[in-house]
Amino acid sequence: MKNIKIIVEKHADGYVAYPLGIQGIVVGEGDTYEEALNDVRSAILFHVETFGESVLESESLILEAFVAEASI
Repeated sequence: MKNIKIIVEKHADGYVAYPLGIQGIVVGEGDTYEEALNDVRSAILFHVETFGESVLESESLILEAFVAEASI
């Protein structure tokens, strides 16, 4: 079992979740935080089954993730 950091965003029409540090694009969604998290977990498992465990191997480990805001 491997721990994966997952970003969950709340939008006006629901939640979107995506993992960090996985090769390829994996996204989950749902009406609630829990639904989005469960959906992305399922999507990650499908992604690994389809492309192999090598998609979990990243050249650099993500120790922490931060959300920042910048004026441009």
